[in-house]
Amino acid sequence: MVRTDQNCEAGPGIAPKGFGQGFVTSCWYFLALSRDVRPGALKRYQLLGQPVMVGRSSRGELFALRDACPHRAAPLSAGTLRTEADGAQSVECPYHGWRFGGDGRCVAIPFLADGQMFDPSRIKVASYAVAESQGMVFIWAPKDFRVAEAPDGPPPRFPGVVGGGPKLATSLVFEAHIDHAVVGLMDPAHGPFVHHQWWWRSRASIHEKAKVFEPREAGFAMTRHKPSSNSRAYALLGGQPETEITFRLPGMRWEHVNVGSRQLLALTCLTPLADAATRITQIVWSDHPVVTLLKPLISWGARRFLQQDCAMVDLQAPNLRDGAGLLWVDDADRQARWYHALKREWATSRAEGRPFQNPVEATTLRWKS
Repeated sequence: MVRTDQNCEAGPGIAPKGFGQGFVTSCWYFLALSRDVRPGALKRYQLLGQPVMVGRSSRGELFALRDACPHRAAPLSAGTLRTEADGAQSVECPYHGWRFGGDGRCVAIPFLADGQMFDPSRIKVASYAVAESQGMVFIWAPKDFRVAEAPDGPPPRFPGVVGGGPKLATSLVFEAHIDHAVVGLMDPAHGPFVHHQWWWRSRASIHEKAKVFEPREAGFAMTRHKPSSNSRAYALLGGQPETEITFRLPGMRWEHVNVGSRQLLALTCLTPLADAATRITQIVWSDHPVVTLLKPLISWGARRFLQQDCAMVDLQAPNLRDGAGLLWVDDADRQARWYHALKREWATSRAEGRPFQNPVEATTLRWKS
């Protein structure tokens, strides 16, 4: 008999109704590297099915607006940055020249004739909170994209952002809802099948593993441990590497590796573009000389990993669109259950106006990979 209790400690479970639907909101999403949004730039992004423009003033200040002029829906990102008489900067729409400040308020409508007393400031395009942290741009996704919403704290910060700028950054778009992308990201058992290659893992090397997990802020972590013996890539770092892998809502997973005093951080961020499109971005920092020396090889390997995961998601996509069910089995799929419980608690705690209560409990999980 299949059990559907998502809190059960063992046995199979069916992915709950609503999995693969809806998004986590009132939270920070990774949007871009800071270096990708230069002074004077207006860039178009998509987030949760909404068009978003992110700009940076000549003074380096970031701002984000809905990327649709309220007059005729032209994308503001196709416009230009203007300086007003008071020194403030505005975005000029490319269609009729309407200008909007960084707070979204209209400051000018050029086609108004003399004596036409219409007040431009009555018009406002939605604005969104945007902030930088550790060389990355994060945007606050409100519950309602038509209403301004203040963040309840700063963007997340990650351990191991060392060695200057990122050693590599690569991204791909998965044709899947972020829920399915997250589950694929945290799946501990697919490596020997999806990522089987001589320098990582093979089916012949599959063996049982036991890892300790504990709750962390809005997520959980596989606590610090020695890498598995069949994960050969770690040998390139020399010494005695130790790694800790953490997941945090809405879709951030990072692996922090220590080799003596040297560090490596591999951060993966999932950004939901639409119901069935999720951008996955992988960024690596390190002060280990081997990472600099082997940067081309590491870049190739990281992109190869993403391409393999993307290919598997593409294979899943038709069945997911047709409503195929998901079966979660024992410890190997416990992280998927935790993700759903975290997502549900995030929404419930905000709806009830109370602090978030992490549903994850410390435990040891076992599986073969």
